[in-house]
Amino acid sequence: MAETYQFLSQAWMDAAKKIRDTMPHPEVPSVGLMKMNLNVTETPFDSDVRGHIDTSDGEILIEDGHLEGPDLTVTIEYETARAIFVNLDFTAAMQSFMAGKIQVQGDITKLLAMQTPGAEPDPQAVAIAEAVRAITAD
Repeated sequence: MAETYQFLSQAWMDAAKKIRDTMPHPEVPSVGLMKMNLNVTETPFDSDVRGHIDTSDGEILIEDGHLEGPDLTVTIEYETARAIFVNLDFTAAMQSFMAGKIQVQGDITKLLAMQTPGAEPDPQAVAIAEAVRAITAD
């Protein structure tokens, strides 16, 4: 059984990076190219978690800290972030957005372009999500 870590803890982020670096990367459609800063609020930690997602090179890169000049900035609460990034639960994302739990500043069309209704997730993205789920403590 794999060792597990609390979602978004430094140990979890380090383990998730190792998974990302050793597995085939999902393909990003050209319409999904973006630089997004991410603020995760209501965390069990002493402060919010700041990160970014950069797909501008055609691969999904998720890292700590913010980028200069992002296309958009998303603020999301911890439990919704966990549902999206660990469980790939995009229904939770849409429900949270409609309920005002996800705030977007900047070019929201970049974010919407990543969501193709009815499209199956990239198999490599699913494999990475399953590996990340295996290292994420309940």
